[in-house]
Amino acid sequence: MKLSFFKNTFLLWVFICFSCGSQTKEKNELSSEEIVINDVVSEESLMEKTILTGAEQAEAYLPLLKNKNVGVVANQTSILSNKGNKHLIDFLIENNISVKTVFAPEHGFRGTADAGEHVKDGIDTKTGVPIISLYGDNKKPKLEQLKETKKYESDINEGISQIDIMVFDLQDVGARFYTYVSTLHYVMEACAEAGIPVIVLDRPNPNGNYIDGPIMEPEHSSFVGMHPIPVVYGMTIGEYAQMINGEGWLKNNVKCELTVIKIKNYNHQKEYSLPIKPSPNLPNDQAINLYPSLCFFEGTVVSAGRGTDMQFQIFGAPSLPASKYTFEFTPKSNEGAKFPKFKGEPCNGLDLRNIERLDKINLNWLIDAYNANGKKKDFFNSFFIKLAGTKKLQQQIEQGLSAEEIRDSWKDGLAAFKKIREKYLLYP
Repeated sequence: MKLSFFKNTFLLWVFICFSCGSQTKEKNELSSEEIVINDVVSEESLMEKTILTGAEQAEAYLPLLKNKNVGVVANQTSILSNKGNKHLIDFLIENNISVKTVFAPEHGFRGTADAGEHVKDGIDTKTGVPIISLYGDNKKPKLEQLKETKKYESDINEGISQIDIMVFDLQDVGARFYTYVSTLHYVMEACAEAGIPVIVLDRPNPNGNYIDGPIMEPEHSSFVGMHPIPVVYGMTIGEYAQMINGEGWLKNNVKCELTVIKIKNYNHQKEYSLPIKPSPNLPNDQAINLYPSLCFFEGTVVSAGRGTDMQFQIFGAPSLPASKYTFEFTPKSNEGAKFPKFKGEPCNGLDLRNIERLDKINLNWLIDAYNANGKKKDFFNSFFIKLAGTKKLQQQIEQGLSAEEIRDSWKDGLAAFKKIREKYLLYP
């Protein structure tokens, strides 16, 4: 009986030892695999993890704002999704940050004004914070809006700061003619001249996955294109701020004291759906994706859908033949388009709401509309050259070049820009 007991005990002990050794070996082997898998997953899972914008990482910027007078460049897109879409201004005030002034870009603080509409200064009714418009005649913050200068008229730069630090938080859409990057330029320039640091709370670029279009030529610089970049530049607004500084684009080559609060779990190939529309006429992801291609129509006799609820998802004009352009729409006054092109007139066009996502500018729509329009000499207006940033695109279309031939003419410029862009990238 005892022998049987010891025999069984011995066999059990051998089995346990073997099992433990086997498990230890398997566990060690598994750990080795996990390191490799996790390394692989850590790159691939970047496409699955939740994106955190700069604004949503309060621990990174609140300490920089404590006990300071803060200016904020913001609009309706300046929200924290991880705080129930709370607005940045409300969040800062709740955290005892002294917000002295809000600076609002085109379309205003609440984002309801028409494109190009004059936006007045005012007071935010919810918080009582003064709002200064950075559109119209005041695209660049004035020194007296940043510093108390009345006592220092002999040397205005010696004024006492009303604002100690500026926070910039706007959702860009990655197209040169979208004016928020121009606002960024002027804010950085004004703050550099006044000795005020700027913090950019970075946000994803919904068109950040490609680079395309003609390079803007300096002689055609305007508020819809200030820098020698392509129409689609594939950078976040934080990366773009670094490029403005690094390339010496600010007046007199001044340098802005810049801090960028990076996005977490983001790369340029990751699709990003905006939680709130960035302006009245970009109502959804499809419009944002089509915007770099369809905005060229703003410089022609063709409507890009303003005055409908399908802005930048359709295009058309009364002069386009209904036999080819079979989608009909009639623009009328609405939010963001009080006086739309062809108001009250039926337009023949195309409906692009269900086409696949673009990864390059589509020129065929523009070229085909030009060729189908009755009076070709009246097709373009003076705004087209500002949008294109060059006279060449209009000339190429008028000369009958194909989309492929036009795109070939962009190659050298795009290659040169990509080398510049690479120096300022914060994300893969």
